[in-house]
Amino acid sequence: MSRRRIGFWYRLAAVIAKPPLVVFFKRDWRGMEHIPADGGFITAVNHNSYIDPLSYAHFQYNTGRVPRFLAKDGLFKDGFVGKVMKGTGQIPVYRETTNALDAFRAAVDAIERGECVAFYPEGTLTRDPEMWPMTAKSGAARVALRTKCPVVPVAQWGANLALPPYSKKLSLFPRKRLQVLAGKPVDLSRFYDKEPTPEILREVTETIMAAVTELLEEIRQEKAPQTPYDPRTARLAQRRKAADRSGRGVPQDTTPEPTPETTTEDSK
Repeated sequence: MSRRRIGFWYRLAAVIAKPPLVVFFKRDWRGMEHIPADGGFITAVNHNSYIDPLSYAHFQYNTGRVPRFLAKDGLFKDGFVGKVMKGTGQIPVYRETTNALDAFRAAVDAIERGECVAFYPEGTLTRDPEMWPMTAKSGAARVALRTKCPVVPVAQWGANLALPPYSKKLSLFPRKRLQVLAGKPVDLSRFYDKEPTPEILREVTETIMAAVTELLEEIRQEKAPQTPYDPRTARLAQRRKAADRSGRGVPQDTTPEPTPETTTEDSK
């Protein structure tokens, strides 16, 4: 596989981050052959720990095709953090835009330049009690249909055993195994000649997440629930229970869907 120019800042980040990962974790990496050697592409990755971006980035870095993560544009301002974000080629997300696709214009540009853009389609750490991928946002689908680039599903497991979702207690011993499995690009060609309506975007998103979930089933040697966990449905059920206890009606869930998919760290 050809290695593209990684750059000073990404190599510096790797020098800092890789030694602890090697010392404190075991690795089980599979599917590197599915990472394209050339051209722009998307990876769609499940998210179940604050530290799993390090696990996935380590895997991807070793393929020679480094990932460009999406992060809120405020992190790209002056200062050391901004310099690192810019230097490593991360992708700013402009949350102030009213156009959902415009929020990903930098991601589209990066793919057209031949880069890999990593999406966490769930938008945050999974809230599924069993840590399966939950319902996802449409950002990866929008960019995939716009660019018609390969979409590589990636499943990971193990970082969540060291640091469970929404936990601050890190458990390094005994050493956990970080498992990352990349699959064949998802075939989305049947959607390319269709108008990206909400229904089409939902179907594309579900197709991508089904591929990610299938890979996670292979890693865990278990079957995922037939229906992905939906935080909105769960919130509505909680409100219904509360309303039943109080005798009041159930309010409608009007929580807006977040526009971009960023890592949990970027969503704070």
